[in-house]
Amino acid sequence: MHSRKFFSEVVSIAQKIDIDAIEELAQNLNNLRMQSGRLFVIGVGGSAGNCSHAVNDFRKLCGIEAYAPTDNVSELTARANDEGWHTIFSEWLRVSKITNKDAIFVFSVGGGNVDANVSPNIVTALKLAKERGLKIFGVVGRDGGYAKQVGDCVIVVPTVNDSHVTPHSEAFQAVVWHCLVSNPILQQVATKW
Repeated sequence: MHSRKFFSEVVSIAQKIDIDAIEELAQNLNNLRMQSGRLFVIGVGGSAGNCSHAVNDFRKLCGIEAYAPTDNVSELTARANDEGWHTIFSEWLRVSKITNKDAIFVFSVGGGNVDANVSPNIVTALKLAKERGLKIFGVVGRDGGYAKQVGDCVIVVPTVNDSHVTPHSEAFQAVVWHCLVSNPILQQVATKW
């Protein structure tokens, strides 16, 4: 039965995910907030939807100034049309005048890989972030891609079934960020329910 197998995979991922790294990420986000840094959350596809939701939670529950470039569809599509898909995030970040007080948070299934043409826009954004001295965080799938290679604290969702990498990676992005925003060192406002 598919549902039983899928949920047993969820249990396996939950048991294997790096809990210590999630706690380290919470501390990094607390440090970001204490130094009045901004959090820029980037991702494409289903991960872009997660970015929008996560920005809401980081702002509302944790008091972290956070933004998702994908929330501005007009600018995103104008940049893709006029400048190319690979620069949609980097140019948005450049206009935002990112500094080394800020951080990038990547939600991605593959983490970016220019050679495989997987999220080259994330790779370009992370290169700019490294040049500017920003911290790089993430929740990614597979081997973590470029985000894991250059990141400061990047959680890799364990692969337990190659056929379900995307749904599990995107689902655990939500599990991890909800764990973060409910962590007592970050949460400043209680949820209603």
